[in-house]
Amino acid sequence: MTRPRPPRPVPVPDGLSAPYWEAAAREVLVAARCSRCSALSVPPDPVCPHCRSTDPAFTFEPVSGRGVLRSWTIVRQPFLPGFKADVPFVLADVELAEQAGARMIGRLLDGPDAPLRQGAAVRAAFEDVAPGVRVPAFVLETGA
Repeated sequence: MTRPRPPRPVPVPDGLSAPYWEAAAREVLVAARCSRCSALSVPPDPVCPHCRSTDPAFTFEPVSGRGVLRSWTIVRQPFLPGFKADVPFVLADVELAEQAGARMIGRLLDGPDAPLRQGAAVRAAFEDVAPGVRVPAFVLETGA
């Protein structure tokens, strides 16, 4: 008898992050633009990481999802039961093409055997983690 797989954790949107997760559910990557300094942040935070405004009044806008691989780690131990069936997997630190320093962390869906190198081109992809819930991730651009 096989045991059911523990569910993956799902995001719990709040008033600040809801537009980000609603867009992800539609497979659209959005970034939060600070109304004070115009810098992008992914995901949004109560304080703008660029100008340190505590009232960034973020607006959300679609971004291309293209970027470069800055760094990565291969996760070999599941840190939550819902990830046990997924190990090993790659967590990637990606700098988005729209702005230097606009970085986000996400799974690299190509897996730990992919030809990983700093500066490799990536693009956004989305993982289904629950009905109607998608989480941004990345894949390597082919031929890049």
